Amino acid sequence: MTTDSAGVWHALPQAAWSDTCTTLQLWMQVVGKIRLALTPPINHTWNVTLYPTVRGLTTSPMACGTRILQIDFDFIDHVLRIETSEGQSRIIPLKPMTVADFYAEVMAALKALDLPVHIWPMPVEIAQPTRFDEDQIHSAYDPEYVQRFWRILLQTTRVFTIFRARFIGKVSPIHLFWGALDLACTRFSGRTAPEHASMPGLPDRVTRDAYSHEVSSCGFWPGAPGIEPFFYSYAYPEPPGYRDYAIAPAQASFDPNMGEFVFPYEAMRQSGDPDAALIQFLQSTYEAAADCAHWDRAALEAATKI
Repeated sequence: MTTDSAGVWHALPQAAWSDTCTTLQLWMQVVGKIRLALTPPINHTWNVTLYPTVRGLTTSPMACGTRILQIDFDFIDHVLRIETSEGQSRIIPLKPMTVADFYAEVMAALKALDLPVHIWPMPVEIAQPTRFDEDQIHSAYDPEYVQRFWRILLQTTRVFTIFRARFIGKVSPIHLFWGALDLACTRFSGRTAPEHASMPGLPDRVTRDAYSHEVSSCGFWPGAPGIEPFFYSYAYPEPPGYRDYAIAPAQASFDPNMGEFVFPYEAMRQSGDPDAALIQFLQSTYEAAADCAHWDRAALEAATKI
């Protein structure tokens, strides 16, 4: 870790981009549900996620029959790019517009490409949701803050990848779950877990699949109205002594209401070495899970630390 990373972590105050964040989350749910419709189920619902790119976020290639489709959010040119392997494409400008209009444009573009995809037009993991095709309320799009959010995802992916490389057991990709708009990476002990309780906004089968095995999971969440962005880390099932385990850095703590460790993004950003502070948080909270639950760390961790 080096201190020259400090300048790449941009400020992301919720008050400045809350409305844009809400709209963007709903737009991503439209695209994410297309991925859900076109991909076969993969363990822990990894088939539905989006992935950061050098320009924004992508679905990665998806099969529609034998044809291949990819949808990309381009946050440099601020367009949604829908492309096929035959070289066909449609471009939708990203600008202030209602969720209903965005949904209609995406569906029209797919139809024009002779790739009709049917999705359930109801948002998930959102309180009091409105159908995509009826949502005339959410329409904010501030390109400056969208870019900041995306660049934070890229830097988080960079540091998470360093952390991910230290583990040779089963570990998830680094991917964005569009339901809650969080970038996540999950390590597995290899042991099964007790059935997880239902979670608001998610079908029971999704929750059971996501938490079928013992995990230590970390991620970045961009916040919500009244809640500033933060990094998180949790264990399922939570082992005895976990929440009392000594973690670092000092600004991180266990939130009993959320049932997870949290590290405020702004505290990380303002630290002398943001990369090192984030790695400290990821490593110490993983050790809390692994030590308290008696994981076989010798078998699961790389022999040489990166």
